[in-house]
Amino acid sequence: MCDRYTVLGQRFQDRLAVADATGRRLSHGGLWREAGRLAQELEEGGIGRGDIVILLLPNIVDGQVAFVALLRLGAIPASLPTRTDPQTVAYVAGLTGARALISVERHGSAPLGDIAREAASTCGHGPGVFLLDESIGTWRAAPAGRRTPLPASAADLAHIMFTSSTTGQPKAVMHSEDTLAALNIGFTERFSLGPDAPIFLASPLGHSIGAIHGMRLALHTGAPLVLQDVWDPEHALEMIEEFGCAFTAAATPFLKDLVDARWPRSTPKLAPLRSFLCGGAQVPPSLMEAAQAQFPKTFVTVLWGMTEGGLVTCVRESPREKLMRTAGIGLPGLELRCLDAAGGTLPAGEEGELAMRGPGVFIGYFGQQDLYDSMITDDGFFRTGDLARIDTDGYVRITGRLKDLIIRGGVNISPAPIENALADHPDVNAVAVIGHPDERLGERICAVVVVNGEAPSLDDLIAHARARRLPKHHCPEVLRIVDSMPMTPAGKIRKADLRAVVTGDDAASGDGT
Repeated sequence: MCDRYTVLGQRFQDRLAVADATGRRLSHGGLWREAGRLAQELEEGGIGRGDIVILLLPNIVDGQVAFVALLRLGAIPASLPTRTDPQTVAYVAGLTGARALISVERHGSAPLGDIAREAASTCGHGPGVFLLDESIGTWRAAPAGRRTPLPASAADLAHIMFTSSTTGQPKAVMHSEDTLAALNIGFTERFSLGPDAPIFLASPLGHSIGAIHGMRLALHTGAPLVLQDVWDPEHALEMIEEFGCAFTAAATPFLKDLVDARWPRSTPKLAPLRSFLCGGAQVPPSLMEAAQAQFPKTFVTVLWGMTEGGLVTCVRESPREKLMRTAGIGLPGLELRCLDAAGGTLPAGEEGELAMRGPGVFIGYFGQQDLYDSMITDDGFFRTGDLARIDTDGYVRITGRLKDLIIRGGVNISPAPIENALADHPDVNAVAVIGHPDERLGERICAVVVVNGEAPSLDDLIAHARARRLPKHHCPEVLRIVDSMPMTPAGKIRKADLRAVVTGDDAASGDGT
């Protein structure tokens, strides 16, 4: 990656490399020089080739500066979202043996500097802390911590990203330069990206979307990376227009907010944006249809993927039915299959656990080899934990998560079709369907709703779902109204947290109160 960017940076030295919502901009030449200065400070602090360094940085120009600095040193970035709590930062620093943390002194009201120092102080190996004080534009450094040897499984490690786990602690996903290059090349070719296709990024740099389809993709293509730190859909529309952004990847709430945002100009909304890849959470067909109507110049497709890799989208030639109701087809070289409970491969059209194998799939979990081994089949497929159907044309329809299945009277029910049926109710702003404990049936179907205006009744939701041909036995039986959904930085609803909130007291049923 660094060798490629050295060539691209020289070729496009005076062209825009990165910009953020504060108005700061750097050319490729400026990015290279700023990264070189930081790399020197890191090196003087003891950071070198093969050292793992945690990046806890917002969507600002200096996030890209720090990333390029690590590439120049041959160090290994480990990306974390800024909303990570001190205990989790300390956990991942200890798990990976990170030699340092790079962050900013403050991020809005969040004292990221204090969080980084607290996390470092609780780690036995004493990682150093490098902090940017944005008010004066300088870095303050502490010496790097003790170096620990990398495990054999990390021989090709280039980047660590973190993802949720059923244990409550993050999994450290390892990618190599080869796996990341496969993803960047696949997107570049599928969506005709290059130096003249600026990338808009509102997803956090610390999440896999920001790291792979933002920081790394921009360096791969030589395109400007346009960063928005605090999400504001109307400002996002203006930034996309100003910089002529051609590509973005973001979670479902971002797409919904852009559909709902005011746009007083005469030009079509999102006119410069050629491709919008929407993933992270279920994308209802009604939202896809609204986006198609609102953004006539933009190809909007569902993006299915994981921090572990994969990546499935539609293409411009995809039939409308596939575009509206599937996640698309895999990037070149990605093999997909659906497995039954015994691990056997299911025929086309049958629902099972989605498994993948290919050049863009991760190389393991850092420090968790047993966990990785437990999720790999004998012939090298990674079991994703997602339920899906694959049709005869290779199009994937995600139907839910194995762990999110509602087991009602011994029957497995996937929440995804129910959520899709309820999502376009006029009084529903957001919806999640979970299992609610029931003494007789084990679980009942519970719709958790953020309202858009007047709160609907349970009967209203049932009638709406039935009008969309949802089977009666899949209609919600319990309704809970909430002010907001607990979300991950990537825009996914934290269903485990939602269950804790909803089942902590009596949920409403029958009357929807």
